[in-house]
Amino acid sequence: MDIQNTIKNLHPLEIKVILRYRKSDELSVEKVEAELQFKHGNGNQALSWLAAKGIIIEKRRETAVFYELTELGRSWKDKGTPEERVLELVRTKPHLTLPKIAAALSIESKDAGSAFGTLSKLGLLGMNSAKQISVILPPEQLKDGLPVSGPAAEKFALTRSLLNKTDEVPLAESEFSDAEKQVMSGMSKKRGAAGAAFRIVERETVFFTFTDEYTALAEALRSSGISGDEIGVLSAEMLESGSWKGKTFRAYNVRVPSSRLLTGRTNAYAQFLEQTKDKLVSLGFEEFDGPLIETEFWNSDALFMPQFHSARDIHDVYHIAEPSAAKKIDEPWLSAVAAAHENGGKTGSRGWGYSFDREFTKRLILRSQGTVMSAKTLPHAKVPGKYFGILRCFRYDKVDATHLSDFYQTEGIMLGENVNLRTLLGMLEMFAVEVAGAKEVKYVPGYFPFTEPSVEVHIKHPTLGWFELGGSGIFRPEVTASLGVKTPVAAWGIGIDRMALMALGLSDLRELFSYDIEGVRLRRCS
Repeated sequence: MDIQNTIKNLHPLEIKVILRYRKSDELSVEKVEAELQFKHGNGNQALSWLAAKGIIIEKRRETAVFYELTELGRSWKDKGTPEERVLELVRTKPHLTLPKIAAALSIESKDAGSAFGTLSKLGLLGMNSAKQISVILPPEQLKDGLPVSGPAAEKFALTRSLLNKTDEVPLAESEFSDAEKQVMSGMSKKRGAAGAAFRIVERETVFFTFTDEYTALAEALRSSGISGDEIGVLSAEMLESGSWKGKTFRAYNVRVPSSRLLTGRTNAYAQFLEQTKDKLVSLGFEEFDGPLIETEFWNSDALFMPQFHSARDIHDVYHIAEPSAAKKIDEPWLSAVAAAHENGGKTGSRGWGYSFDREFTKRLILRSQGTVMSAKTLPHAKVPGKYFGILRCFRYDKVDATHLSDFYQTEGIMLGENVNLRTLLGMLEMFAVEVAGAKEVKYVPGYFPFTEPSVEVHIKHPTLGWFELGGSGIFRPEVTASLGVKTPVAAWGIGIDRMALMALGLSDLRELFSYDIEGVRLRRCS
């Protein structure tokens, strides 16, 4: 290492780190920012630059689990948990039914039912033959509306304690007792945490140590009198006041060449999407498109996904605050779909066997799947016919190499008397091999509430290994018959972002939307 040249290229943040610590010290971003009083982000900058220069090297990594309070959790903290609120209501107004409890507390029916189930297991509430709910715990065992002893009291106390502990600082799992861990497991989710009181966050801390280059570099800095407090910017105020006099200034290399001037080109991912559209159109498909904001009806209900059921957990949606609901759902589709859910209607099915909520179905959300447009196309589709769309979708999800919270899907349907599973598998192979460029493909049985049979297509990425490309299947009669279609319909929803990983030679979905212009400039779409 050329010591003098390295010193000239050191940033003041790097200098302060080198001068503050000894060779045997272990460094992390959190430690550096706390002890040197850096602004948030400066510690990461300093250590990244030092690592790039070979002055520090990664030693180890530690992953810790934290819990952050969600909007729902803040509501529980201020207004009480559903269990606390249901227990208090029933204590003061016994013999209410679950629908009346949900209405009185302005909570969803599923939350009221879940709260009753928990309270019933704890031996606090009971239900008679008329489905009326009352407190079965003796009054002397309640204080301020809550149980005073036993497992129920402990659970209420731990839940309230965890909610009250959290302000803006996440809770570290390492500080929990075993009982707190057990209670927290029922209130937290890692992905799709909008429906949970706490969001699970995994934080990885990287620890660094100095390399052998450190000793000579630190000695040279100290002997030269460089402190890291040198002035880097000469302001008008400093010139006017004369405060610059006697100060030390950072050295700058005025001979550094200017940045390259490069012409633009089409974004590789945008080009990939256009090429996929061209390929599908050349195969005789017609393109469909629609609004980003949809109703629960078209996004889920029309696809025979039961309301208030765990089957919707795979579609954690973003709700629209204002307006929160559509004015109406067109007939005859609303009545036909409602009948399919309740008793099967005219589809030949027994349905889901519950009372369809015609107000809930109007709720507005950001569409969570491209299949919403397939459902909306069915009532007006030609038979035989082929349709597709490349659609932006939104789901509450943890962002990683293969997941984004907003993403593109290529969605399509094929209608016709001769359409079958073999037709569908042929389309999936075209996507996997010709569009994505995969060398290894496999088909895995899957489950979707709206298709039977259902198939997932998986491809092998050279870096990420096997991952799901998308789902597909033959629409169930509960979907097609309710929307006026009598012929078989093959449907698919493919993650076109994931196809782009293969086609563009990438290994992380976030690179498709990177602000790294140099990286984007180098990509080509064959």
